[in-house]
Amino acid sequence: MTAWRAMRQSDLAAVLAVADVVHPGYPEDAAVFAERLALHGAGCLVLTDAAGRVAGYTLTHPWRYGVPPKLNTLLRAIPADADTYYLHDIALLPAARGAGAATALLDILSAHARELGLTRTSLVAVNASRPIWERRGFAVADDAHPDLSSYGGEAWFMVRRQFGIDTV
Repeated sequence: MTAWRAMRQSDLAAVLAVADVVHPGYPEDAAVFAERLALHGAGCLVLTDAAGRVAGYTLTHPWRYGVPPKLNTLLRAIPADADTYYLHDIALLPAARGAGAATALLDILSAHARELGLTRTSLVAVNASRPIWERRGFAVADDAHPDLSSYGGEAWFMVRRQFGIDTV
């Protein structure tokens, strides 16, 4: 795998193809991906293989803690009062897993969140991925109880404090 790089508009078809493989039970319209890229391009990255093909992607952005966006929903805007860095989606094709790409990505995203002054990162864990996120420092948020119905029956709202404290 090569390094993560900024997602481009021209990557969207390949990103959607990865999403179809990795998240078949959580389909989202192409407009959702395009909007995330337009609203917060700094939080949209792709991982390419040695041949330059997209092997993974992430969609992330500042958001309000405890109120994750429903799946397949347009945001319209990033809220001015955003207080968490939200990991909307991280997807890696099976061939891209196990080589440290996810760890490298979380380092990149954590640094970006710190640049934005956000002290925590949040996400919704699906597909029995909760233990994976727990190994990466996330915990089920006991201070928020969002509506996760659009994510299916097995979903958890999780949080990781960036600096070991929560100043919000």
